[in-house]
Amino acid sequence: MDFFGPQDMIYGLGVVAFMACAISVGGLVALSHMTPWINRRRSEYLEPEAVYRSRKNEKFAKLLPENPEAHKRYTPSTCYLSVIIPAMNESERIGIMLDDCCDYLEARAEIQEDFTYEIIVVDDGSTDDTADIVVQIATSRKNLRVLKLKENRGKGGAVKMGVVHSSGKLILFADADGATKFADFENLEKEILRAAGGQPLDESFPAVVVGSRAHLAAASVAERSFARTVLMHGFHTLVYLFAVRTIKDTQCGFKLFTRSIAARAFPVLHIERWAFDVELIYLCEKWSVPVSEVCVRWKEIDGSKITPIWSWLQMGRDLVLIWFRYQMGIWTDNQPQ
Repeated sequence: MDFFGPQDMIYGLGVVAFMACAISVGGLVALSHMTPWINRRRSEYLEPEAVYRSRKNEKFAKLLPENPEAHKRYTPSTCYLSVIIPAMNESERIGIMLDDCCDYLEARAEIQEDFTYEIIVVDDGSTDDTADIVVQIATSRKNLRVLKLKENRGKGGAVKMGVVHSSGKLILFADADGATKFADFENLEKEILRAAGGQPLDESFPAVVVGSRAHLAAASVAERSFARTVLMHGFHTLVYLFAVRTIKDTQCGFKLFTRSIAARAFPVLHIERWAFDVELIYLCEKWSVPVSEVCVRWKEIDGSKITPIWSWLQMGRDLVLIWFRYQMGIWTDNQPQ
């Protein structure tokens, strides 16, 4: 009776491994083919965007220079801080968040003369009166304007449109739910100043600081269902395996950028929905840009637009595709033409 020898077993295992790899690659190719993305052109980011319901026909600034061959890839800043707030159907929550944001910024500007700022709420194709509510709030607040998109682009797309029409040395994006205390901006600011060499801030220095809820993870597990906890850990594992290794919390909606790195990273982004944060940090790691993580105060706010299972599955798919498409050269980190 014939028996398989060691060489036969090794050969058999090799065949199985080859077939598994072939099936995996084939599956990724099929998944990539079935998942479209919009190939944005540079000209889209240079189109004038009007301030919503501005009586003076005011236009937003442009982050990118008209000439793609310009010595600097960004235009000079005209204020210290730009705050970008993406909002889609946030009529019930946006007022509370803006109170927290504006109270902090106005109080600081009162005591610090060189602290200048703008707040850009990007209405991402809302079907409610989010934009009009913000315009009404702006009548009693300073430096608050609305950029209203004609159609829904997704959170990443909305943040990107706000960033490429901002004028700050520092550019912060913050979620509209107000889950993070806005005063914690100072913690991110101190870290980015440390990385950039202190005051006065050098906007040409590429640096990123992200707010983090990682210190709250252990406590939050007790408040989640078993299924959501499994999905959360699965998502973090995919992030680590396929995209980001240096940051524990990629999804906190409170991130700070210097003007130069914002101009380099945001136009390159391909993901325009929930996983855009991961692609941002993936690119920064790829370019060896310093990314720091700073703890922030955070509390869960009712009304999240994320559908727990479906949204996380979409993000998981996008995470794998970020890795696959960059590795295969389907996506590049070159500036759009």
